[in-house]
Amino acid sequence: TVAALNRKLLRELWRLRGQVMAISLVIGSGVAVLVMSLSTLEAFRETTAAYYERYHFAEVFAGATRAPEQVAQRIARLPGVQFVQTRISQYASLDIDGFAEPVIGRLTSLPDGGQSALNRLALRSGRWISPNRQDEVILNEPFAEAHDLEPGDKLSAIINGHRRILTVVGTALSPEFIYALGPGALLPDDRRFGILWMTRDALAAAYDLEGAFNDLSLTLLRGAAAQPVIEQVDRLLESYGGISALPRADQLSNWFVMNEIEQMKSMSTILPGIFLAVAAFLTHMVLARLIATERAEIGLLKAFGYSNLEVGWYYIKLVMCIAIVGILIGWVLGAIVGRWNTQLYAELFRFPLLIYRPSPVAFVIAAAVSIGVSIAGAVGAVRRVVTLPPAEAMQPPAPVVYRHGWIAGLRLGSWLDQPTRIALRQIRRWPLRSTLTSFGIAAAVGLLVMALQWDDAIEHLVQTYYFEAQHQDLMVGLAEPQAMNALRDFEHLPGIMAVEPLRIVGADFSVGPREHRGSIVGLVADSRLQRIHDDTTGEDLPVPAGGLALGSRLADKLGVQVGDSVWVEVLDGRRPEGPVQVAGVFDTFIGMPAYMDLGALNRWLRVRPSVEYVNILVDENTKSALFTELKAVPEISAVMLRRAAIDSFYETLGNHLMIYIGIFTGFACALGFGVAYNSTRIALSERGRELATLRVLGFTRGEISYILLGEVMLLILIALPLGCLLGWGLILVMAQAFDTELYRLPLMVRPSTNGIAILFTLLATGASAALVRRRIDRLDLIKVLKTRE
Repeated sequence: TVAALNRKLLRELWRLRGQVMAISLVIGSGVAVLVMSLSTLEAFRETTAAYYERYHFAEVFAGATRAPEQVAQRIARLPGVQFVQTRISQYASLDIDGFAEPVIGRLTSLPDGGQSALNRLALRSGRWISPNRQDEVILNEPFAEAHDLEPGDKLSAIINGHRRILTVVGTALSPEFIYALGPGALLPDDRRFGILWMTRDALAAAYDLEGAFNDLSLTLLRGAAAQPVIEQVDRLLESYGGISALPRADQLSNWFVMNEIEQMKSMSTILPGIFLAVAAFLTHMVLARLIATERAEIGLLKAFGYSNLEVGWYYIKLVMCIAIVGILIGWVLGAIVGRWNTQLYAELFRFPLLIYRPSPVAFVIAAAVSIGVSIAGAVGAVRRVVTLPPAEAMQPPAPVVYRHGWIAGLRLGSWLDQPTRIALRQIRRWPLRSTLTSFGIAAAVGLLVMALQWDDAIEHLVQTYYFEAQHQDLMVGLAEPQAMNALRDFEHLPGIMAVEPLRIVGADFSVGPREHRGSIVGLVADSRLQRIHDDTTGEDLPVPAGGLALGSRLADKLGVQVGDSVWVEVLDGRRPEGPVQVAGVFDTFIGMPAYMDLGALNRWLRVRPSVEYVNILVDENTKSALFTELKAVPEISAVMLRRAAIDSFYETLGNHLMIYIGIFTGFACALGFGVAYNSTRIALSERGRELATLRVLGFTRGEISYILLGEVMLLILIALPLGCLLGWGLILVMAQAFDTELYRLPLMVRPSTNGIAILFTLLATGASAALVRRRIDRLDLIKVLKTRE
């Protein structure tokens, strides 16, 4: 009856509880990774959407030099525009007690009453600015925490050449500055760049912008397209020094957030698939070898009238029970790690709210995929059960044909002891089984190599971008482009060893339908402090006398190569446009840069020779004096220290990725443990009589353990180099998934990474071997030898 088979199923699950838990652990790892990835992705999307909606994040952003309010009224009447908000935004130098380095703040106006209609603030502490108080500010919360500033504290700012003492009255967050990037910065640096909100009257008086604005945000009517509105906004602001309007998708902070979501999607598809593929292999291997040991029982079941369908369904239920245990483990682990991971993202992006309510969809998908994969792995073994005739099943399997092996014919064979030769013969007799076992261990090694390689990639990115391509100690940005003789003022500052000018202008690049919004960096011909560096070859390219040098990622996006032309439209100043030839292409792991000779760039912009940024090499011993001087220069809008940029890179990317490395290292170790334990445990059940016989013939417990475990250890040794190669393949897959406009993963693995991955695998498989060794030591010789063949 069905009830009898169900009782047998429960007994079988209990008898195989060690193997069931090992396989369930592997399945649970895949389920946990899938649930974690999907729930984190879902929570991150919902939290971001709720944050944007609740605080009225704008949909189009534009800037100008000085535009009258009447222009904003005309923009508000454009078709598709729902609401327009103008404001004043400027950069200023800050001086904070206890912090020697220069700090740059972005001053942004707030309307009377404090709260704005668009890009609203989430007040975190303190209060709103009092009406008519021009010395009060609200700080961006990460910036305030980085400097231990609280309501009531004061700081000094140089606003349009005049030093002002400002009083902090509150801290806040804004959807506009989830990623608060300073001018020219690649990643946030909350110690050296912050957002400050002040009253509009205060900023209008300081920058002579009464009745005018230089920054604009707007929202669109439902269903309205952004691009036609952007084109009309650009046309209306062009005569007022307008800077090309941006849709929300290209707004810098939002672009970083959306890029993170895309990477989560990649993680949620690749890594769980690896774990579940190995789980399918494990279920097939376990079930196939279990059936081989239960031939007589299968024959008896069929002889007593159980149909092929009933027997086959029994084994399918066995697999499903194992999968269900793994699913339950994975659900719990995935929910816990998913919430923890979501909280880490919320802290990294400083969301004022967190929505973590994973829908059943993530859990259902994980369960369905796991059960489907497990059954797929068992189909072949179950098919053999269904087609096995009762009379044949009740007979023992045909004995293995023993013959003179190739090992004995080698000189090496005479040097090997008997237990080693027994282990090698076992591997030779079951090549497919041995290959699958090695593959499972290799998958664990490959996953570890892939996870640990992130640290190698980060180190290589830092080395190539911050040390090989850049040799300046700091970059100083000017509020307005200055004549070249401004370099002399910097040369006379304390400790200056070298200065070089450069200029950065926003630009749209297009080749037919292919477009990209980026910037052009103008370098002097003999630039030494910042170079055009090819990260693949390690060589420096000369600054082209004419034309553009493009990063290979940008060249691929535009579909161009050396000698082709790119249509370039500059987004500020006189907004020149025209074709520019591609003079060089180079590989870089960070960004999508475009370089041009500074003199040629200034001529194309139709301006006198001018500089906007200054790279500086400074004597380390005089940095304090230099910082003091720079704080007093009102024309400075940004100061970027290379050392600080490196620290920010590690803090923003490195620390978060290290968490991922830890998570996947644990899951990969579970994978190695599961494969090794099941292989040795099933081998013990198959060869118990043989091993007991050898014990009676005089083999010691150590020799018996060596015969069984030595076979697995040999397969592990074969799997280790294969796993390192598989790790390279996984790195290639991940590199394709993480090939974004922000950064690419270098394809390099340090030898120490392979060594650490191998060490972790050996520890995990060694733990499983120790558990099996205990069972070997407790082997009941009489009971085993009385077992009927």
